Amino acid sequence: MIEGKIETVTIRTPERVAEISWFNDIIGGDTAYLGVLDNDRRSSYEHCREITLEAEKLGFSNILYPSAYTVGQDGLAFAASVAPETNKITFLLAVRTGEVHPPMLARAISSLDHMLKGRLILNIINSDLPGTREDPNLRYQRCSEVIQILQQGWTQDRISHKGEIYQFDLPSDPVKSYQQNGGPLLYFGGTSPGSRAVCAKHCDVFLTWPESEESMYATLKEMSERAAAEGRTIDFGLRIHVIVRETQEEARAYAKKLISKFDEKRGLEIRSRGEDSRSLGVLKQDELRETSDEEGYVEDILWTDIGKVFSGCGSGLVGSADQIIEKLNRYMDMGFRSFIFSGFPLIEEANYFAKLVLPRLPNASLPYLQGRIPQETPTTPLTNAELV
Repeated sequence: MIEGKIETVTIRTPERVAEISWFNDIIGGDTAYLGVLDNDRRSSYEHCREITLEAEKLGFSNILYPSAYTVGQDGLAFAASVAPETNKITFLLAVRTGEVHPPMLARAISSLDHMLKGRLILNIINSDLPGTREDPNLRYQRCSEVIQILQQGWTQDRISHKGEIYQFDLPSDPVKSYQQNGGPLLYFGGTSPGSRAVCAKHCDVFLTWPESEESMYATLKEMSERAAAEGRTIDFGLRIHVIVRETQEEARAYAKKLISKFDEKRGLEIRSRGEDSRSLGVLKQDELRETSDEEGYVEDILWTDIGKVFSGCGSGLVGSADQIIEKLNRYMDMGFRSFIFSGFPLIEEANYFAKLVLPRLPNASLPYLQGRIPQETPTTPLTNAELV
């Protein structure tokens, strides 16, 4: 653990804020016991809709819709269906580059951005397409080109792209975004040098999973320097689970209950379903878990047993509200400005977090702070521009 005062790395958002997001179950996994598939909390439209509306009511800034080839909802389809029922929360939508022809992906994003009146962030995913094992360099190149095509559509009169994979010369009118000053923010996570290079050059927020404070700080410093080499600044986000109660004893008791029905063989089966189960990021989560004590803890309140079941983010904060706040303040001191939380079950834990922690955080919206969401209706082909 880093002792004493932490020096904040160079970031885009100097204000001491914490954009607080909750997680939605559109790819499945909501449960009362880790490793037990819960028929009463399956990833149905009704359940995921309830999570979205509850998160908005509780005051979370964003709601994350992840992406995976599992039983559940398609992120873009689900987001479009529930968008008209919301009026405050921002949708953080995961998009796997390469799945959809880029101009048509841009058109779909534009449609959703207008439905939400700008309350849209994209989480760019660079993983293998489901069912494939691709050359990493191909994925990095494709991801970079898709991002450039999207950004041209949002900011230029034409999409004029001549890359190794895509070549287009198209009018940008069909894909104009509701958001201004660059279009939707792009959040991006990745452990490999190739992924980090894509983020430093093109994206706005680098997302990471929990690690030791020393390791995370080193990552933030590296990414800040990479962005600076591109003449840019970026912000940082943390995807992490959480169990918060009035006391540490209550929180740890609930963690024990959560893992009490875990079966190692069954957990491995569930874990291996994810396309990212062999990724470098997941291997680093495994390494962190190997350093934990007999109850799965590292760094006082960071609990790693969640990674026995889930192949992505494998750790969470477990403690009292004061302990959680203290840890989040340390993360903000490093340079984190966005946090994506989840808990088990999702709705129940969202309520604990909203009651005990959320009112004590400087909850903000990065799209608003960075001037992406206009105060008045912008002129676009889908609003009031003269059609030609």
